[in-house]
Amino acid sequence: MIFMTKLPISVVVLTYNEEKNIENCLKSVADWVEDIFVVDSYSEDKTIEIASKYTSHVVQRSFVNYSEQRNWSLENLPIQTEWIFNLDADHRVTDRLRDDLIKLFISGKQKSICGVLVSRKVFFMNRWIKHGGIYPTYHAPLFKKGYGYCEKKLYDQHFIVRGAIELLDGDIIDIVSDSLERFTERHNKWSSLEASYQLNRVDREFSFDDERKKRRILRNAYFNAPLFLRVFVYFVYRYIFRFGFLDGKEGLIFHFLQCFWYRLLVDAKIYEYRHRVR
Repeated sequence: MIFMTKLPISVVVLTYNEEKNIENCLKSVADWVEDIFVVDSYSEDKTIEIASKYTSHVVQRSFVNYSEQRNWSLENLPIQTEWIFNLDADHRVTDRLRDDLIKLFISGKQKSICGVLVSRKVFFMNRWIKHGGIYPTYHAPLFKKGYGYCEKKLYDQHFIVRGAIELLDGDIIDIVSDSLERFTERHNKWSSLEASYQLNRVDREFSFDDERKKRRILRNAYFNAPLFLRVFVYFVYRYIFRFGFLDGKEGLIFHFLQCFWYRLLVDAKIYEYRHRVR
Protein backbone atom coordinates (compact mmCIF):
# COMPACT_ATOMS: atom_id res chain seq x y z
CA MET A 1 0.00 0.00 0.00
CA ILE A 2 1.31 3.46 -0.94
CA PHE A 3 0.88 6.08 1.78
CA MET A 4 2.68 9.43 1.53
CA THR A 5 1.92 10.88 4.96
CA LYS A 6 3.62 9.29 7.98
CA LEU A 7 1.43 7.98 10.75
CA PRO A 8 1.39 9.90 14.08
CA ILE A 9 3.36 7.13 15.79
CA SER A 10 6.65 7.23 17.68
CA VAL A 11 8.59 3.97 17.81
CA VAL A 12 10.62 3.27 20.96
CA VAL A 13 13.34 0.61 20.74
CA LEU A 14 15.50 -0.62 23.63
CA THR A 15 19.01 -1.76 22.70
CA TYR A 16 22.20 -3.25 24.04
CA ASN A 17 24.82 -4.63 21.63
CA GLU A 18 22.26 -5.10 18.87
CA GLU A 19 24.35 -4.29 15.80
CA LYS A 20 23.13 -7.48 14.11
CA ASN A 21 19.45 -6.62 14.59
CA ILE A 22 18.85 -2.90 14.92
CA GLU A 23 19.05 -1.91 11.25
CA ASN A 24 16.42 -4.38 10.05
CA CYS A 25 14.20 -3.34 12.93
CA LEU A 26 14.41 0.37 12.10
CA LYS A 27 14.12 -0.23 8.36
CA SER A 28 10.76 -1.89 8.91
CA VAL A 29 9.25 1.33 10.36
CA ALA A 30 11.38 4.27 9.18
CA ASP A 31 9.32 5.10 6.08
CA TRP A 32 5.89 5.33 7.68
CA VAL A 33 6.18 6.42 11.34
CA GLU A 34 6.67 10.03 12.39
CA ASP A 35 9.49 9.52 14.89
CA ILE A 36 11.91 6.93 16.29
CA PHE A 37 13.56 6.85 19.71
CA VAL A 38 16.36 4.45 20.66
CA VAL A 39 17.15 3.95 24.36
CA ASP A 40 20.52 2.25 24.54
CA SER A 41 22.17 0.67 27.60
CA TYR A 42 25.73 1.69 26.68
CA SER A 43 26.33 -0.73 23.83
CA GLU A 44 29.92 -1.68 23.11
CA ASP A 45 29.38 -2.49 19.43
CA LYS A 46 28.08 -0.44 16.48
CA THR A 47 24.48 -0.22 17.68
CA ILE A 48 24.59 3.56 18.24
CA GLU A 49 26.33 4.21 14.92
CA ILE A 50 23.70 2.23 13.01
CA ALA A 51 20.72 3.66 14.91
CA SER A 52 21.95 7.21 14.30
CA LYS A 53 21.39 6.71 10.56
CA TYR A 54 17.66 6.47 11.22
CA THR A 55 17.07 8.90 14.08
CA SER A 56 18.69 11.70 16.03
CA HIS A 57 16.82 10.58 19.15
CA VAL A 58 19.36 8.17 20.65
CA VAL A 59 19.54 8.17 24.44
CA GLN A 60 21.94 6.18 26.60
CA ARG A 61 20.78 5.05 30.01
CA SER A 62 21.89 2.33 32.42
CA PHE A 63 19.68 -0.76 32.37
CA VAL A 64 17.96 -1.87 35.59
CA ASN A 65 15.35 -4.20 34.13
CA TYR A 66 13.13 -4.30 31.05
CA SER A 67 10.00 -3.00 32.74
CA GLU A 68 11.80 -0.11 34.43
CA GLN A 69 13.53 0.89 31.18
CA ARG A 70 10.29 0.75 29.23
CA ASN A 71 8.33 2.82 31.71
CA TRP A 72 11.14 5.36 32.05
CA SER A 73 11.09 5.75 28.27
CA LEU A 74 7.32 6.25 28.20
CA GLU A 75 7.49 8.88 30.94
CA ASN A 76 10.66 10.79 30.01
CA LEU A 77 11.29 10.75 26.26
CA PRO A 78 10.16 13.91 24.40
CA ILE A 79 7.48 12.05 22.45
CA GLN A 80 5.19 14.41 20.54
CA THR A 81 2.94 11.94 18.72
CA GLU A 82 -0.37 10.63 19.99
CA TRP A 83 0.65 6.97 19.58
CA ILE A 84 3.66 4.99 20.88
CA PHE A 85 4.89 1.73 19.35
CA ASN A 86 7.22 -0.31 21.60
CA LEU A 87 9.60 -2.63 19.75
CA ASP A 88 12.66 -4.71 20.58
CA ALA A 89 15.73 -4.62 18.35
CA ASP A 90 15.04 -8.18 17.18
CA HIS A 91 11.53 -7.25 16.01
CA ARG A 92 10.50 -6.42 12.44
CA VAL A 93 7.11 -5.00 11.52
CA THR A 94 5.61 -6.91 8.59
CA ASP A 95 4.18 -5.16 5.54
CA ARG A 96 0.79 -6.61 6.45
CA LEU A 97 0.84 -4.97 9.88
CA ARG A 98 2.01 -1.68 8.38
CA ASP A 99 -0.87 -1.77 5.89
CA ASP A 100 -3.36 -2.68 8.63
CA LEU A 101 -2.22 0.33 10.66
CA ILE A 102 -2.48 2.65 7.66
CA LYS A 103 -6.04 1.44 7.04
CA LEU A 104 -6.86 1.93 10.71
CA PHE A 105 -5.69 5.54 10.70
CA ILE A 106 -7.25 6.35 7.31
CA SER A 107 -10.61 5.08 8.56
CA GLY A 108 -10.37 7.19 11.72
CA LYS A 109 -11.10 4.17 13.86
CA GLN A 110 -8.02 4.87 15.99
CA LYS A 111 -9.96 7.74 17.59
CA SER A 112 -12.25 5.29 19.40
CA ILE A 113 -9.54 2.95 20.75
CA CYS A 114 -6.58 3.20 23.11
CA GLY A 115 -4.37 0.33 21.95
CA VAL A 116 -3.66 -2.21 19.25
CA LEU A 117 -3.26 -5.95 19.74
CA VAL A 118 -0.94 -7.84 17.37
CA SER A 119 0.64 -11.28 17.21
CA ARG A 120 4.30 -12.25 16.93
CA LYS A 121 5.75 -14.67 14.40
CA VAL A 122 8.70 -16.30 16.15
CA PHE A 123 11.65 -17.14 13.92
CA PHE A 124 14.33 -19.51 15.23
CA MET A 125 17.33 -20.62 13.18
CA ASN A 126 15.69 -18.91 10.16
CA ARG A 127 12.49 -20.94 10.51
CA TRP A 128 9.04 -19.71 11.44
CA ILE A 129 7.92 -21.67 14.50
CA LYS A 130 4.21 -22.09 13.78
CA HIS A 131 3.21 -24.86 16.18
CA GLY A 132 3.44 -25.85 19.83
CA GLY A 133 1.11 -23.05 20.91
CA ILE A 134 3.66 -20.42 19.85
CA TYR A 135 1.51 -18.80 17.16
CA PRO A 136 -0.52 -16.73 17.48
CA THR A 137 0.62 -15.09 20.73
CA TYR A 138 -0.86 -11.64 21.21
CA HIS A 139 0.71 -8.52 22.70
CA ALA A 140 -0.30 -4.85 22.91
CA PRO A 141 2.89 -2.89 22.10
CA LEU A 142 1.08 0.03 20.40
CA PHE A 143 -1.09 2.41 22.39
CA LYS A 144 -2.03 6.05 22.85
CA LYS A 145 0.35 8.13 24.91
CA GLY A 146 -0.72 8.05 28.54
CA TYR A 147 -2.92 4.96 28.14
CA GLY A 148 -0.33 2.19 28.41
CA TYR A 149 2.62 1.00 30.44
CA CYS A 150 4.77 -2.08 30.98
CA GLU A 151 3.81 -4.32 33.89
CA LYS A 152 6.33 -4.31 36.72
CA LYS A 153 7.63 -7.82 36.34
CA LEU A 154 11.23 -9.00 36.05
CA TYR A 155 10.61 -11.36 33.12
CA ASP A 156 8.00 -12.02 30.42
CA GLN A 157 6.47 -8.57 30.81
CA HIS A 158 3.38 -7.46 28.94
CA PHE A 159 2.04 -4.02 28.15
CA ILE A 160 -1.07 -2.95 30.03
CA VAL A 161 -3.51 -0.76 28.11
CA ARG A 162 -6.33 1.15 29.78
CA GLY A 163 -9.18 1.31 27.32
CA ALA A 164 -10.53 -0.32 24.19
CA ILE A 165 -8.14 -2.39 22.06
CA GLU A 166 -8.32 -3.27 18.36
CA LEU A 167 -7.05 -6.66 17.15
CA LEU A 168 -5.15 -6.52 13.84
CA ASP A 169 -4.24 -9.39 11.54
CA GLY A 170 -0.68 -8.26 10.75
CA ASP A 171 2.27 -9.62 12.71
CA ILE A 172 5.54 -8.59 14.26
CA ILE A 173 8.41 -10.87 13.31
CA ASP A 174 10.40 -11.84 16.41
CA ILE A 175 13.92 -13.10 15.75
CA VAL A 176 14.36 -15.12 18.94
CA SER A 177 18.15 -15.16 18.83
CA ASP A 178 20.98 -14.86 16.33
CA SER A 179 22.82 -17.86 17.82
CA LEU A 180 22.30 -20.78 20.18
CA GLU A 181 25.05 -19.40 22.40
CA ARG A 182 23.16 -16.15 22.89
CA PHE A 183 19.85 -17.96 23.27
CA THR A 184 21.13 -20.11 26.14
CA GLU A 185 23.00 -17.20 27.72
CA ARG A 186 19.90 -15.00 27.76
CA HIS A 187 17.58 -17.79 28.97
CA ASN A 188 19.97 -18.69 31.76
CA LYS A 189 19.66 -15.10 33.00
CA TRP A 190 15.90 -15.06 32.50
CA SER A 191 15.49 -18.35 34.37
CA SER A 192 16.80 -16.68 37.52
CA LEU A 193 14.24 -13.89 37.12
CA GLU A 194 11.42 -16.35 36.49
CA ALA A 195 12.42 -18.45 39.50
CA SER A 196 12.37 -15.32 41.65
CA TYR A 197 8.94 -14.38 40.28
CA GLN A 198 7.47 -17.81 41.01
CA LEU A 199 8.85 -17.77 44.53
CA ASN A 200 7.33 -14.34 45.21
CA ARG A 201 4.48 -14.12 42.73
CA VAL A 202 1.38 -12.03 43.19
CA ASP A 203 -1.64 -11.67 40.92
CA ARG A 204 -1.20 -9.17 38.11
CA GLU A 205 -3.62 -7.15 36.05
CA PHE A 206 -3.85 -7.75 32.31
CA SER A 207 -5.21 -5.69 29.49
CA PHE A 208 -6.98 -8.28 27.37
CA ASP A 209 -8.96 -11.45 27.96
CA ASP A 210 -6.73 -13.95 26.13
CA GLU A 211 -3.69 -13.04 28.20
CA ARG A 212 -5.68 -13.00 31.44
CA LYS A 213 -7.07 -16.44 30.65
CA LYS A 214 -3.65 -17.83 29.76
CA ARG A 215 -2.03 -16.50 32.91
CA ARG A 216 -4.87 -17.88 35.06
CA ILE A 217 -4.37 -21.33 33.56
CA LEU A 218 -0.62 -21.12 34.16
CA ARG A 219 -1.11 -20.00 37.73
CA ASN A 220 -3.64 -22.66 38.65
CA ALA A 221 -2.16 -25.54 36.69
CA TYR A 222 1.52 -25.10 35.95
CA PHE A 223 2.65 -22.99 38.92
CA ASN A 224 0.95 -25.28 41.44
CA ALA A 225 2.15 -28.54 39.88
CA PRO A 226 5.14 -30.43 41.40
CA LEU A 227 8.58 -29.19 40.40
CA PHE A 228 10.25 -31.11 37.56
CA LEU A 229 7.18 -33.23 36.81
CA ARG A 230 5.43 -30.20 35.38
CA VAL A 231 8.36 -29.65 33.00
CA PHE A 232 7.92 -33.08 31.39
CA VAL A 233 4.15 -32.66 31.13
CA TYR A 234 4.49 -29.18 29.63
CA PHE A 235 7.01 -30.31 27.00
CA VAL A 236 4.89 -33.28 25.95
CA TYR A 237 1.81 -31.05 25.76
CA ARG A 238 3.54 -28.43 23.59
CA TYR A 239 5.60 -30.75 21.42
CA ILE A 240 3.11 -33.59 20.92
CA PHE A 241 -0.43 -32.38 21.61
CA ARG A 242 0.12 -28.87 20.21
CA PHE A 243 2.01 -30.35 17.21
CA GLY A 244 5.39 -28.77 17.89
CA PHE A 245 6.98 -31.71 16.09
CA LEU A 246 5.65 -30.28 12.80
CA ASP A 247 8.26 -27.50 13.00
CA GLY A 248 11.04 -29.85 11.89
CA LYS A 249 14.57 -30.04 13.27
CA GLU A 250 14.61 -26.34 14.12
CA GLY A 251 11.34 -26.85 15.96
CA LEU A 252 12.74 -29.78 17.91
CA ILE A 253 15.66 -27.64 19.08
CA PHE A 254 13.45 -24.65 19.87
CA HIS A 255 10.69 -26.52 21.70
CA PHE A 256 13.17 -28.60 23.68
CA LEU A 257 15.18 -25.56 24.77
CA GLN A 258 12.20 -23.29 25.37
CA CYS A 259 9.66 -25.76 26.77
CA PHE A 260 11.93 -28.22 28.56
CA TRP A 261 15.51 -27.06 29.18
CA TYR A 262 14.61 -23.50 30.19
CA ARG A 263 11.76 -24.57 32.47
CA LEU A 264 13.85 -27.34 34.01
CA LEU A 265 16.48 -24.69 34.79
CA VAL A 266 13.82 -22.54 36.45
CA ASP A 267 12.68 -25.47 38.61
CA ALA A 268 16.28 -26.36 39.48
CA LYS A 269 16.91 -22.81 40.70
CA ILE A 270 13.70 -22.85 42.75
CA TYR A 271 14.76 -26.19 44.25
CA GLU A 272 18.27 -24.86 44.94
CA TYR A 273 16.83 -21.81 46.73
CA ARG A 274 14.45 -23.85 48.88
CA HIS A 275 17.16 -26.34 49.71
CA ARG A 276 19.51 -23.55 50.72
CA VAL A 277 16.86 -21.95 52.92
CA ARG A 278 16.16 -25.27 54.65
